[in-house]
Parts: sequence; structure tokens; C-alpha cells
Amino acid sequence: MGEQNVNEGVTAQERQKFMQALLTEVQVLERMVAEGLFETGIRRVGAEQEMFLVDSSRRPSKKALEVLAQIDHPAFTTELGLFNMEANLSPYVLKNNCLRELEEETNTYYRMAQAGAKRVGADIALVGILPTLSEADLGLDSMVPNPRYMALNNALVGLRGKDFQITINGLDQLNIRHDNIMLEACNTSFQVHFQVGPDEFVRLYNMAQAITGPLLATVVNSPILLGKRLWMESRIAVFENSIDTRTDVEQKRGIRPRVHFGDNWVENSVAEIYKEDIARFRPILTVATEDDPMGMLDNGIIPKLHALNLHNGTVYRWNRACYGVADNVAHLRIENRVIPAGPSVLDEIANTAFFIGLMSGMINKIGDIRDYIDFNSVHANFLAAARSGLSAELHWFNEKLLPAQDLILDELLPLAENGLKLTGIAPEDVQRYLGVIETRVGSRRTGALWQIESLEKMQGQGTQDECLRNLTDSMIRQQNTGKPVHEWELAEFCPQQDWRQSYQTVKQFMTTDLFTVRPGDIIDFVASLMDWRHVRHVPVEDDTGNLIGLISHRTLLRLLAQGKLSPENKTPVESVMQTDIHTVSPDTKTVQAIRIMRDNHIACLPVVENGKLVGLLTEHDLIVVASRLLEESLLSVSEDSEKT
Repeated sequence: MGEQNVNEGVTAQERQKFMQALLTEVQVLERMVAEGLFETGIRRVGAEQEMFLVDSSRRPSKKALEVLAQIDHPAFTTELGLFNMEANLSPYVLKNNCLRELEEETNTYYRMAQAGAKRVGADIALVGILPTLSEADLGLDSMVPNPRYMALNNALVGLRGKDFQITINGLDQLNIRHDNIMLEACNTSFQVHFQVGPDEFVRLYNMAQAITGPLLATVVNSPILLGKRLWMESRIAVFENSIDTRTDVEQKRGIRPRVHFGDNWVENSVAEIYKEDIARFRPILTVATEDDPMGMLDNGIIPKLHALNLHNGTVYRWNRACYGVADNVAHLRIENRVIPAGPSVLDEIANTAFFIGLMSGMINKIGDIRDYIDFNSVHANFLAAARSGLSAELHWFNEKLLPAQDLILDELLPLAENGLKLTGIAPEDVQRYLGVIETRVGSRRTGALWQIESLEKMQGQGTQDECLRNLTDSMIRQQNTGKPVHEWELAEFCPQQDWRQSYQTVKQFMTTDLFTVRPGDIIDFVASLMDWRHVRHVPVEDDTGNLIGLISHRTLLRLLAQGKLSPENKTPVESVMQTDIHTVSPDTKTVQAIRIMRDNHIACLPVVENGKLVGLLTEHDLIVVASRLLEESLLSVSEDSEKT
């Protein structure tokens, strides 16, 4: 998240001063490029490992601060959510066994995080989006209490002026409104940093843009959000919408969001990126800046460019330019932000090798990517890969349109292999990491497809909440073995899990696939619905989705006894529906819901949120709970008898 000592609620004068600092620092950057004041002739690779914390039920655990205190290591830091952490890995010169060393360090930090988490009753999950996340996890009470994060939230919410709206269509549809930026905390990634020289930055940055689509198709690992099966890499859509501050007018004008891929190739210099982002996105935070960065250069001191870095940290390109200084030497990096966390550490390093190999291989073979493919095709590839993964059709050179699997296996893997060899990577490591990519793509077993296929296998064996918990548990257990995802077994439904964790609140097991009627519908239609769909209760909604009544099978039996259910009868629903209805919210405790149904002698309890019907709890659902309790009780008695 960048610089922590930020200022919020600044005056107009302070904002003007910060803008002047931004403009000055862009000039400083251009001067440094012109005068060759950057480290050149060397390429390095580093990464940031983001991760989720989960509790024993495999739901988000808000214990990041406790875990960090247990680990007590400078490489670890907070992320936005209390259920997230990050480990900053060392930079390695691209040669010999650097990728193996990166893997060893990543594994070391993964084990450190696990050990620290276990000491406070938590565990670590490496995945792009945690399948068990719920809306209840995304309130401000889940945000790390850091002034930087709250300042960012307040600034972005203030710019937006209303709730953030997210609609994503995949296998399912997600349509939600949210009043803060915590949806950003749904995403964790393995962000790869590739250090390059200023003279090669433009060519390599454009190359990074060109390969992002096929790279993303290879690494997808985020298909599920809030129980919905969405894109193969739903992080892309979630992040672009979670901090979209544009007003309706700005969206109509085509102004891009703060999270974006870009609209064109970079032409001449890294400074173009910073200039464009300053021109398009107003500063939302300020920070103390260096008094005279130009004078610092005159005196042989390389400035940190605090203003430029802070503003760059509030504009989220999927391939981002990064400026850094170490030991009074400046360097430039390309940060690839599309690679998700997981499924295993080996998978992450293989993804890194594929990215680095493609960058190195293509720059040596084709030079300027702009001569081979247009930018619109590159952008289309990015979106297609995010939606469909290896099932995407991707544009490539000479206006070809190829299946992602064929493009990767036939054309890109050989390029990546050659690139890694030219870089001096040890041959056995080239084979190790690209072999993972080849087998994963050849078998079509990405992390995303493993999750989707696992859920399909468990279908009908429990509630959705139970299946998602089983999925997450299997993921954690198998990534702990170190095996790449193409060697994993599909997750299986485990009846031995603590099933009661999936029945704590109404929303965990209520029926959401509902059939409803309107007050003007005829009662014969209700009878037909009950017959066709085998349901005993039909809610009545108005045209805006507000619950206004309920029709039960008992009502129909009474009407039948009265001879009022003939095809000729056009009795409207509103004349016979029950309007004095007991309801609960999705977060109502199950025990409380049972008490309401028992005390009021009702067999159905509509679940309502903001006046809208979102689910239904019936006596049949509670019979399932009761039968599992009885089964558990009988098993316990049997075990006690055997011991006796």
C-alpha cells in the first residue's frame, strides 16, 4: 500500500503544494533518465507474497496484527484487511539458480507465516480470492487500523460520492453495493517485480502489456467471490470496481477507473506513464516531500520522489512502473500485478519464470512488439483471459486468433524457455518451472478450474457453505504439500467436518432459489407453482422486490375445501395472502430463528434484507439440522457404549 505517513483532509493550499511537488518530481525523473542516473546493465526479479488468514472453520480470521507480532520479522507487513498479510521477498539478480532461491525464500516465509498463524489459532491460505469470504467480512471493522488505509478509504469514498456498485456476470451473477473499499481486500496476489534499465523500459513495458493476456490465462486462481462462480480470475473485475471513484458523468465520458490496463502503448519514456496518471487522476492523499529534489541531484544525492511514489500508489495499473532508490542508486521496475496468490508456492515461482522468460525471450526475438500486434487486441486478450482462462480465444501476431492453450504450448513456452536460457538461468530450473506450466496448461488444470470442478463434484452433498469450507480446507492441505495444482486431487465433501459451523446463521443454509408471485397473480398460478416445483410456501413480492405477503399450502387446502381452485376462478393472490408475516435477517442466529418459528407455530420464515426478500427458511431446512444432531448424538452414544 506504499507510504504510510500520509496526510488526510488537507487544505487547498497544501494540495496545491503537493501538486507542485508532483510536477517538479516528474521533471527530476526526466532529468535522471536523460543523464543516465539509473542503474543499468543488470536485471533483477523480486516479489510480494500476499496471503489470507483463516480460522479453524476455514473462514477469514481477523488476526493479522497478532500473527505479525508472533512472526516479528521485517519482511512481513499488513495489507488492507485484518485477514490479509504480505511478505516482501528479496531481489535476485537474474542468473543461475535465482528462481530456486526465490522459491526457497518464499517457502521459508510461507512456513513462518503458518507457524505464527497456528500460535494464535489461525492458518494460511494462498489463493486469489478466498472462497469462504462473505459480505460480513468486508466492513470497516475488518480494516487494519492504520491511518494510511482509513485515509485512502475516506478519500476514495469521498470522490465516489455514493456506494460502489459491482456487477459481474459469470456462471453466476454478482450484483452488490458496498459503502467502503474493503472489497479490495478480497484480492491477494503474487506481485512480481522485474528491474530493467531506463533505455529498455519502453520496449519491455510494452512487452509486459502484450503477454499479460496469455500469462493471465495460464495462472487464473480466483473464480469464486461471495459464493458466486464468476470469472476465472475474478480479481480483475473486483479490483477495477472496488475503488472505481468515477461519477456517472465521468463514466459516460469514458474516463478510465483508477484500476486500469491502459489505452495505448508507451512511446518514448517511463515519464509518460507518470504524466498520464497525474493528468487523469487527481491526488487523493498528500505526504511530506523533499524540499529541493533538483538541488539534491546537483549535489549527487538521488531523491526518493515521495510525491510521485505516493500518487503512483493510488493509481493501480495491472503493469505498473515503479521507481526506487537503494544505497543512493535509482532503479526502475515493472510490477506485474495480474498473477494471483497460490495455488502453491511452486506454482507461483513457475508463473514468475514464465513471465520473466517471455519478457526476455520476446525482447531478444522480436524487438518492438508494436510492429506485431495492435494495442486493442492486447487489451481484449487481457479481458478474455480474465473471464475464461485457458478457454479464451486470444489474438496474436499476423492477426491470428488462437485458443489460449494452443498459443501457450506451441508458441509462448518455447519463447520463454529460450528467454530463460539467454538470461543464464540454470537449465534444470528452466525445466522445473516451465515443466509445471506445460503440464498445467496441457492438462487444463489451473487453480480456477480445480475450484470449479471440485464444487461440481460436491454438488448436492451439503449446503453451499459446507462445500466452500471443504473446498478451502482441501486447498490449504494440498498447497501445504508443495505439489503444483495439476497434481492435486479434487476436493471432496467431508462429513466429518464440524458441520455445525455451517449452520450458525440463517444465511448459511437458507433457500435462495425462490419462486415468487405478484399480488395481482391468480391463485391457480400459485397452486401450479407448488405442484411443479414441490414447494409448500410461495412469497409475494411487489414490483420492486419488497416482501408483502406469503401463500402457504395450507391456504390452498382451505381454498380447495371451499371449492375455489377451479380453472375458471381468477381469485387474485392479494385477496388471500397472509400479510402478518414474521421475518428475520440473513445474520439472524439459527437458534433465534428456531425459537421464532416454535413460539409462533409457523413453518416458514422469510429472510429479508433492507425490505427485500433474499431467502426462505422452512421447517424442512430445520429437519435437516435436527437429523444431523440426532445422528451425531446416536454416534456419540454408540461410541460411549463401546468404551463401556
